[in-house]
Amino acid sequence: MSLPPPRVNSTPWPTAPPSPSHRCHWPSPRITSAWFTLEPPATSSTQLALPTTRLGHWSLKSQRPTVSGTSRTGLGKMFHFLRSQQSCTRERLSRLLCHTAFVAVYLETYGCQMNVSDTEIVWAILQKNGYARTKELGEADVVLLVTCSVREKAEQAIWNRLQHLKALKARRPQARAPLRVGILGCMAERLKEEILHREKLVDVVAGPDAYRDLPRLLAVAESGQQAANVLLSLDETYADILPVQTSAGGTTAFVSIMRGCDNMCSYCIVPFTRGRERSRPIASILQEVRMLSDQGVKEVTLLGQNVNSFRDLSEVHFQSVAAPGLSRGFSTVYKAKPGGLRFSHLLDQVSRIDPEMRIRFTSPHPKDFPDEVLQLIQERHNICKQLHLPAQSGSTRVLEAMRRGYTREAYLELVHHVRDSIPGVSLSSDFIAGFCGETEEDHLQTVSLLREVRYNVGFLFAYSMRQKTRAHHRLQDDVPADVKKRRLEQLIATFREEAARANAALVGQAQLVLVEGPSKRSASELCGRNDGNIKVIFPDAELEDAAEHGAPGRAQPGDYVVVKVTSASSQTLRGVPLYRTTLSRAAASH
Repeated sequence: MSLPPPRVNSTPWPTAPPSPSHRCHWPSPRITSAWFTLEPPATSSTQLALPTTRLGHWSLKSQRPTVSGTSRTGLGKMFHFLRSQQSCTRERLSRLLCHTAFVAVYLETYGCQMNVSDTEIVWAILQKNGYARTKELGEADVVLLVTCSVREKAEQAIWNRLQHLKALKARRPQARAPLRVGILGCMAERLKEEILHREKLVDVVAGPDAYRDLPRLLAVAESGQQAANVLLSLDETYADILPVQTSAGGTTAFVSIMRGCDNMCSYCIVPFTRGRERSRPIASILQEVRMLSDQGVKEVTLLGQNVNSFRDLSEVHFQSVAAPGLSRGFSTVYKAKPGGLRFSHLLDQVSRIDPEMRIRFTSPHPKDFPDEVLQLIQERHNICKQLHLPAQSGSTRVLEAMRRGYTREAYLELVHHVRDSIPGVSLSSDFIAGFCGETEEDHLQTVSLLREVRYNVGFLFAYSMRQKTRAHHRLQDDVPADVKKRRLEQLIATFREEAARANAALVGQAQLVLVEGPSKRSASELCGRNDGNIKVIFPDAELEDAAEHGAPGRAQPGDYVVVKVTSASSQTLRGVPLYRTTLSRAAASH
């Protein structure tokens, strides 16, 4: 039988948190249930029914918790109950609140690596505010989707996911609090009104610069209202928030160094969803990289929408420094920005933190590659000899329509200069098929650029018109969908053909591979990436250590292994492992 609900006396609610000795987080973002450490009567089932009551800005809502188990917050095995003959005094309820079960949040990430970084920032904010993380969708009280808006297909994936969550909401037991759903990131910024009004499914909408406001937005949603904040900021970088790595124990990590973009390419939605460029102070970036080094991370990728235009203005005595020159033959739609510590300085400082940590960066713009950056990459053994040079098109006419600020000839001159400066460099790129006004001749020029440069890695997509962009206002999306599809297929086929040839040149060579873990296709094989960011697969076997008196053993995630390449495809190298080593020792042997 059920116990009667407790009697709550009329004494006013406490206006201050309980004493620190109670060791509770006050206030919790939402009080879902209360935990008692006493055993319940053996003959009674248990029920907790607390009336809806306001406590500051937080609400305590009636719940019917289940009896059992270990709480997801790690509080141990406890039971819900109230003795039937006792009143619930202010002191007793204050103690009750100190053992609150935290709200469980389920996070899903879509799109680019910046969204992965944003997810880690979001989780750091929510964790600090008393939320718990769950990897099981069915356990969640709140589901947050970190979204992408760069292409229509990316947005459609979110709309499809929301239909699944709508069904999940409908099936949710009445005994549990309603499931809250939030849309975060670029799609939230672009489509706030439509997201809020379409079927009234979404409870919270937060743009990329509003993550600090999430606890308040979620509290508003608890009252049954929709809540939104999509204000863009001129200075928000989350510099004071150390992201909580979503893959604990991982060998690689991403560190956001700047946000936004000022390039205003005519096809791109990023300036409208992530705002103007602003850079984190170098001190906060170095602090995060040191923390990752202490945690055993062996590879850090510096992230930004236009990462190599980094400009830290936090140091007053550097604010009058002249702007560095652009790559030869390149221009911008904005005036040169003097002052600040630049990307070359940051790259220099980051690479000095840990000689055993690889450093990468993405995504750059080809215009921002001064010689000091290229020289630094060539000199430092732990800065990967791999560059992303997004071309977007091989046609000068299309590049002009895209407002990319360079010609085909200037781009190729940069490629040759990079290869002369960094022998053996691996190159990757982005391409768009079927941009506004693209002719068959324009398309064939892109095909020829793929053949001439011979990239190791490529990211190729059909053009998708985005509202608010210059192309949306000034140009016509006049290439039929079937033509876009055909051209994209030809670009992909050409890229794979040339990438296979580029990778085949590595057969017979020894490659230094950072082990990431078991291969997805075989537990008897390991997978990692070489300096050029190409996937390498090799057998999991006993290996000698290159260090003197090093004991033989199997390679573990985070180890460096020298692998002799035996075969290659357009995306993967295969080989036999020779020995384990270190990044510094491998560099010294060359």
